[in-house]
Amino acid sequence: MADTLQADALLTLVQMLSPSYPVGAFAYSHGLEWAVQNGDVTGQDSLADWLGGVLRHGAGQADALFLAAAYRADDPSEIDAQARAFAASAERLKETVLQGEAFARASAAIWQQDMPPLCYPVAVGRAARLQGLPLRQTLEMFLHAFTANLATAGMRLIPLGQTEGQTVIRDLAPLCLEVAAAAEDGTLDDLSSTAFLCDIAAMKHETQYSRIFRT
Repeated sequence: MADTLQADALLTLVQMLSPSYPVGAFAYSHGLEWAVQNGDVTGQDSLADWLGGVLRHGAGQADALFLAAAYRADDPSEIDAQARAFAASAERLKETVLQGEAFARASAAIWQQDMPPLCYPVAVGRAARLQGLPLRQTLEMFLHAFTANLATAGMRLIPLGQTEGQTVIRDLAPLCLEVAAAAEDGTLDDLSSTAFLCDIAAMKHETQYSRIFRT
């Protein structure tokens, strides 16, 4: 496919990774709810720092590597098992499994694809391969959607104005491109996770007294 993403592929990616796609992404904060309650995220700058850490050192880069590996695999089942094992907490596992199962069900029905239940990044990688979508752009849009969803959660939790939240998304777009490029060229040997506070936040959220998000 040419460097310029063809219109049909672009619109397919936009649909699959839009907030309206029925995966329930709006219900998950990835531990951000606890971070706000604990005072670690209090405004625009700290939200951008938190999400930047998740993208570069946490689930952002890990999920991108799993997506790329699933895209290249003839059978993604082993990659799916590894992605589930890599989840750092019960809530992180719930988040990736439930969204992935919902994505697989929707994609099977909408696009008439053979999509078994897979965790979320593996399911997206598999769907992109089946539809012949370009890997780089799939990674970029997956990471941007992930960032936008968590920024929206931050707008509700802090609370933060929509303009400030959208500015955070804009400012993190270059990092989405950077992480996507590294994942496209990488393998599962490059997996790591050093966003320790983000993982702890997801664990703490399990017993948080008052919650509006599932994770």
